[in-house]
Amino acid sequence: MTAHAPQSVFQALDKTGTGVVPVQDIVGRLNLAGFKSDDPRLAGTLDQLYGLGDLVNPDEFENLTYPGHSLIERIVKEELVIPQFGEFTERFQEIYDVTAANKGGRVASYIPQLARVDPDQFGVAVCTIDGQRAVIGDTDIPFTFQSSSKPFLYSAALENLGEERVHRHVGREPSGQTFNELTLNKIGLPHNPMINAGAIMSASLILPNLPMAERFEAFTKLLTRISGGRRPGFNNAIYHSERETADRNFALAHYMREVGAFPEETDIFKTLDFYFAVCSIETTARDMATAAATFANGGVVPQTGTRVFRNDTVKNCLSMMYSCGMYDYSGEFAFRVGIPAKSSVSGVIMAVIPNVMGMAIWSPRIDETGNSVRAVEFLERVVATFNFHNYDSLVETRKIDPRRRRQTTDLNATFSAIHAASTGDIDSLQRLVAYGHSLDCEDYDGRTPLHLAAAEGHANVVKYLCSQGVAYKPEDRWGNTPLDDAVRHEHASVIELLSGGEGCSDLCCQAAE
Repeated sequence: MTAHAPQSVFQALDKTGTGVVPVQDIVGRLNLAGFKSDDPRLAGTLDQLYGLGDLVNPDEFENLTYPGHSLIERIVKEELVIPQFGEFTERFQEIYDVTAANKGGRVASYIPQLARVDPDQFGVAVCTIDGQRAVIGDTDIPFTFQSSSKPFLYSAALENLGEERVHRHVGREPSGQTFNELTLNKIGLPHNPMINAGAIMSASLILPNLPMAERFEAFTKLLTRISGGRRPGFNNAIYHSERETADRNFALAHYMREVGAFPEETDIFKTLDFYFAVCSIETTARDMATAAATFANGGVVPQTGTRVFRNDTVKNCLSMMYSCGMYDYSGEFAFRVGIPAKSSVSGVIMAVIPNVMGMAIWSPRIDETGNSVRAVEFLERVVATFNFHNYDSLVETRKIDPRRRRQTTDLNATFSAIHAASTGDIDSLQRLVAYGHSLDCEDYDGRTPLHLAAAEGHANVVKYLCSQGVAYKPEDRWGNTPLDDAVRHEHASVIELLSGGEGCSDLCCQAAE
């Protein structure tokens, strides 16, 4: 086997030891890990797989296209940001089912076309920085961007002109006012890019010298790239409805022109037309989740590896989303949920968990602040379940189940510790300890680094973990302890350590409860 297809990967797939692997087993592993057939990295690999018949031998496996094979290797080695993606999505389904019962709020009515949307629709889409995807409910029904376009407008302006020039014309502070309030900050600028005045300003800074059609086409191409190659639609009825009910936005534009907030020679009528057109672009929860994941991935589209935004653009945009993205509920949302997000009166919330994943939650019923009632509840439940809050890592302990001791609340550190334990990487575990992370942590199935080290037979890692005082007999969600895993996989040296054999009194039993 070549370096592109190490023997260990094929052997891990060949569970029966027959020297061949069913094609459907490989495809099943891809699906379970969250990779869809439309992922461009898999196009060549899947074509080759299906052309091989029912079974694949080592030589055929070696010849799979490299990008797709690399993905297979990472899946088999559990090197993805969410290794057990199937179990992860089961938890999301449970949260979705509970949240679906919430019938609070009502659809937006100030734009007549929005008032006609079916209020019971509800979709949740997830995309990780590795391109793992999951969809639940109504994720392919189009809705218009409305205010969820504001992060994209702001980011496009930053890419076009840079931070210093953009913020000559728009501030960086929460306004404390409603999203369309007729107000500017003390120096006569929009308070921030996430309210209407700020978004109109961002629109004025994007390719202002080009004709309207070319500006709009350029912005549409940007959204296509950031969504993994899926071109958005356009709702002409919403566009006309936007223009016909836009008295407040016209007033904001005239106010900003009066005080000199716009760049010189800005045509506010063309700017407003561009802004209304952008708000009327249609997308789906599925595609918006990919766009959110691009922000989570530092501006690089997970499925294509294409950089769309610079790192500093993403940093600035996520900062604005975190402090100003949820209308005048932003402060409460930052306190309770603690992740960057942008809502819209169309009922969507785009949420970003940096270095992990993006989410889009769409449900048309909104509350008095303009945020989707179900989407807010869904995100509150997600953060309570998975410790995604921006400051969870400051909390050292957390009760989640009377059978378990404690859980490290830094999700990235938890995944790193579990992966290092499963691969026998003591150096990485030592680095985590040096940075102050507890190794007494667990994933969403309650499996700890000790579980993984025991299951893989890494006796040296078991000794090291026990020397760090980890829980000796933690139980996962199925009630299994690390010793149970060692017995199941017949790792004699680990069984001896965890069942009171030689060395246990020095290294393991000190951690026993």
